[in-house]
Amino acid sequence: MSKLRQSPAPTPPRSRDAAVRVARLRPADVLVLLGLVAVFYLVARVGASTDQPYDAGRPPVVSTDPGQLPYYAARSMLRMFAGLVPAVLFTFVFGTWAARSRRAAKVIVPAVDILQSVPVLTFLSITVTGFIAMFPGSTLGLEMASVFAVFTALVWNMTMAFYQSLTTQSKELDEAARLMRLTRWQRFWKVDLPSGMIAQVWNGMISFGAAWFALSASETISVNGQDNGLPGVGSYVAQALDNGEGGRVALAILVMIAMVVSVNFFFWRPITAWAERFRTEDCEIAEQPRSWFLNVLRRSTLPALLGRLLRPVGEQLDRAMRVLGTSPGRLHHDPVRRRLADIVFYVLYTVTVALVLGKACAYILDSVPLSEVGHAAWLALITYGRVMILVVLSTLVWVPVGAWIGMNPRVNRIAQPIVQVLASFPSNFLFPLAVVVLSASGMSLNWGAIALMALGAQWYVLFNVIAGASSIPGDLREASDDLGLRGWLRWKKLILPAVLPSYTTGALTASGGAWNASIPGELVSYGTTTLTAVGIGAYITQATDSGDFARNFLGAVLMSVYVVLINRLLWRRLYLFAQKRCAL
Repeated sequence: MSKLRQSPAPTPPRSRDAAVRVARLRPADVLVLLGLVAVFYLVARVGASTDQPYDAGRPPVVSTDPGQLPYYAARSMLRMFAGLVPAVLFTFVFGTWAARSRRAAKVIVPAVDILQSVPVLTFLSITVTGFIAMFPGSTLGLEMASVFAVFTALVWNMTMAFYQSLTTQSKELDEAARLMRLTRWQRFWKVDLPSGMIAQVWNGMISFGAAWFALSASETISVNGQDNGLPGVGSYVAQALDNGEGGRVALAILVMIAMVVSVNFFFWRPITAWAERFRTEDCEIAEQPRSWFLNVLRRSTLPALLGRLLRPVGEQLDRAMRVLGTSPGRLHHDPVRRRLADIVFYVLYTVTVALVLGKACAYILDSVPLSEVGHAAWLALITYGRVMILVVLSTLVWVPVGAWIGMNPRVNRIAQPIVQVLASFPSNFLFPLAVVVLSASGMSLNWGAIALMALGAQWYVLFNVIAGASSIPGDLREASDDLGLRGWLRWKKLILPAVLPSYTTGALTASGGAWNASIPGELVSYGTTTLTAVGIGAYITQATDSGDFARNFLGAVLMSVYVVLINRLLWRRLYLFAQKRCAL
């Protein structure tokens, strides 16, 4: 029996109304288009004013007119993202290079480890002088110095986090990339970047918050007794402080809060929610990040249209990058040649480091007597005492609070954005209020500097403890409830081991932030009142104001040595212990 062939049913013609509905823009498309136009206009309008004539004898004038604040805020925002873009590129290039090359890791990892421990503000006056010399007669030198300060505040933590995510990548992903013979370019975009996306986004958000402090300080700095100010919120506050205009300082603080909240709402929160698609864990987190702005982008057809337009470019770039080769298989090297190459590499590396250290010591000792070097080391030890007191007090106060917030999803959803804003807010904006309070109470800045340093540093402990407590798997919580763990026993067996890795990261970040804050925090002024504390931060500030680069460099080196030693002897060991014994 033959089977009858049925012709396919004719497709009904599309009605005119349906065609109109297809061509009509969605409300989300209109919102996205308006946002893009506004962003491009602001970037073009603000970016055009960055290259202005500059006379070293007459630096740019910063007005405290409140009508200038929106323009100054846009200039500051542009500098932040101008520093973020090269920081991300540096992270991807050098983080991947260090993870894939054994010899490159011997140079890059120690260098990044040291540089992320060096407070940004210690070398600010040196970089300002260098960039001014690179762009003579133009304010681009000051702009580049400010962007470079933001870059250095961001890049080291981001690079180290990306490197660690690649070195701890699961063996299954590594073997899959090798078996599929992915090119190095394909492996980066399809394996390496997605596997480290969540950690990279969170570290980028924390680093971006710390960069606000560096930005506000870099927009106004005194070199050789001359104030170099750039139009921005940080310079606006500094000028208002010099004029004793407390009301305008308060107005600038409100504008800064609005900027931080806006960046978190329109940038970091959407990226955080989007990055959850790369989570590979079996158990879901208790509270999924949500973003209204991300939902608008997902409803819009413009991102998909843009992706289709750029797809041929991506395909051509993928073909061009095949010259980089494929993911290497299990290679067998000649052990004799490899050992010989290692010896040559280590000899060259040691000689280079020794020459650099010798030049640095000679430069310092040519201008600073040896007795003053010992005195500066004592000042650094005093500042270190303040940093450790701050970390201990922050631990006692914020670990219990952070654990309570992190283990209550409803409270966490409300509190975490607030903590992000507090951690991002430049604490030096509040120093004038501290000057008034300390002057009225008669308290010495030697003790008050601890509170000033804590204004910006303490939130990193709270933020990281919240993140650690919120990541405790639900099955562990249920098991502790079934076992009847209560009180101190619950803290000892569940909470403290679970939050210890995150707490160590937060305490390390808070320690670095406190060292940075010691530079403006140990010498503060408001109007005609100036308070000075004994410490290396005040020593660096005084050397910067007088244009004494040798003493500035000495203070920076001593502070860096203390930070690196403490990181190696305390924080690194605590971090390794937490990763080995307490990692979930």
